[in-house]
Amino acid sequence: MKGRCPITTSIDLNWLYQALLTHMGPSGWWPAETKRDIIVGAILVQNTNWQNADQSLQNLKRTTKLDADALLALSHDELVDLIRPSGFYQNKAKALHSVFQWFNDQHWDYAQIWQTNRATLRQQLLKLPGVGNETADVFLVYIFDQPAFIADTYTRRLFQHLGYEHTDTYQHLQRQITLPQSFTFEMAQDFHGLIDEFGKQYLQRPGQFETSFLAGLL
Repeated sequence: MKGRCPITTSIDLNWLYQALLTHMGPSGWWPAETKRDIIVGAILVQNTNWQNADQSLQNLKRTTKLDADALLALSHDELVDLIRPSGFYQNKAKALHSVFQWFNDQHWDYAQIWQTNRATLRQQLLKLPGVGNETADVFLVYIFDQPAFIADTYTRRLFQHLGYEHTDTYQHLQRQITLPQSFTFEMAQDFHGLIDEFGKQYLQRPGQFETSFLAGLL
């Protein structure tokens, strides 16, 4: 089919998940107290590290307690000042306002939003400012409790090392991966966290991967 990447490698994702889990233990990801923390964190962490994003998140929590009315009442400049540590704060301020307004209009009823919009939800999310493919899938997995594959940077690096071609973009890798039917949303959440933690430990520098426990797959 035109526009789709050929599948040249196929890894047993159940095996990969169990191998990562055995090697590293449960990821505990996403680190958050509430789903509203995750929504904000997923926007703030774009193009920065979690430490910077968390500074902005804590600023927002101290000021608004992530109450929707309180956050939406902030002026753009006030919101920018609070999230400045995360960088790209102009765009992120617009994204936070739009995303909070969207959830507020739907009464923050995550289960009802999914039940009513499951066929179109991802596309609706992608229409919101600041919500790209990765953030939309993070929302599906961590907010709406759906098993989905998050093809972020560390995931693409790992799957490239495992022999997959066409890992240059989010969409190219995602088209090649289908999570097993046995995957629950809890497994999908942990799988994403495990891959990211693995990436931080083993995929930061060229050549580092060859010393890892997965080198035997190559």
